[in-house]
Amino acid sequence: MGLGRLSALQRARVDAWLPGAEVVADLSWNQVETVVLRVRQAGRELIVKASGDGDHHLGRELDAHEGGFVSVWQQGGHAARLLHSDRAARVLALEWLPGELAYRTPAGVDPEVHRRAGELLRRFHDQSSRPSDGADAAATRRALLWLDTSDAIAPDVQARLRHALAALPPIDADLVPTHGDWQPRNWLVDAGVVRVIDFGRFALRPAATDFVRLAAQEWRENPACEAAFFEGYGRDPRRGSRASGRGVGSSQWLLLRLREAIGTACWAHQVGDEAFEAQGHRMIADALAEFEG
Repeated sequence: MGLGRLSALQRARVDAWLPGAEVVADLSWNQVETVVLRVRQAGRELIVKASGDGDHHLGRELDAHEGGFVSVWQQGGHAARLLHSDRAARVLALEWLPGELAYRTPAGVDPEVHRRAGELLRRFHDQSSRPSDGADAAATRRALLWLDTSDAIAPDVQARLRHALAALPPIDADLVPTHGDWQPRNWLVDAGVVRVIDFGRFALRPAATDFVRLAAQEWRENPACEAAFFEGYGRDPRRGSRASGRGVGSSQWLLLRLREAIGTACWAHQVGDEAFEAQGHRMIADALAEFEG
C-alpha cells in the first residue's frame, strides 16, 4: 500500500513534507473524490487527505483550519492540527487522532457521547456570527437545483417538495461556523473523550443546520440522545425567534429538514449509496407529512 491513489503533484508534495512516509491504512469512504490515508513517518502517525479537481470538500476543510475556526477544539486535543497544505494541489497533512469512530457502534447512540458532542458544538458555533444576507435563498436554490438535475425523486413527490419550499418562510437566523456533517460518522471516541474529524462541509450557516442529520438518524433511534445533546449545548436554537436572530422557528426547522432530505436522496443516488438514499426518501416522507398534515 502506498501513495498511488494521489496525483503525481500530490505525491511530490507529500514526499517533500513527509519524506519516507509509509501508508498504514486507507480510510477513504470511496463515495467522493477525497482520499484519506493514515501514514507513519519518523515514528509518528499522520493523516494525508487529497481530492480531485471536482471535489470542493478539501477547500472547505482548509477554510476551517486557515480561518482559525478549528483552534477552539485543537486547544483541548479534540481536533487535529493542520501540519501542511497546498490548496492548489488539493492535498494536506494533519495530526492523527486516537479513538474509534462512533458511527454504527453503541457509542453512536450513547447519550453521554451526545452530551459531550453538544458541548463541543456550542463552543464551535459561539466563535462568531453574522447576518444571513440572502444565504437562505441560496440554500433553497441549491435544493431546487437538485430537483432540476436528479431523477432520484419521483415527479409527483418533486412537485410537493417544490410547493413546500415555496410556501415555507425563509430563515433569518444569524450564520455561525458550522461543521456541516455533525454526526457519529465524524466523531472519534477514546475513553470517553469525543474528538472531531472531517471539515469538508464547513461553512457559515444557521446553527440548527448542524442538528438535521442527528435528528434523522441517532435521535430517532434513541430520543434520550437528543435531550442529552441539548443539555450539553445549553439551549435549542430550533426554538429561537427570528426577530432575535438567535434561532429558527418550527417552520424554518422544517425547511432545513426538507432541504437536507432532498440533498441526501439526490446525492446518495448520484454516488450509488442505496442505504443512504433510502434514508433520504424517508426524511422526505417525514418532512412532507409534517408540512401537509
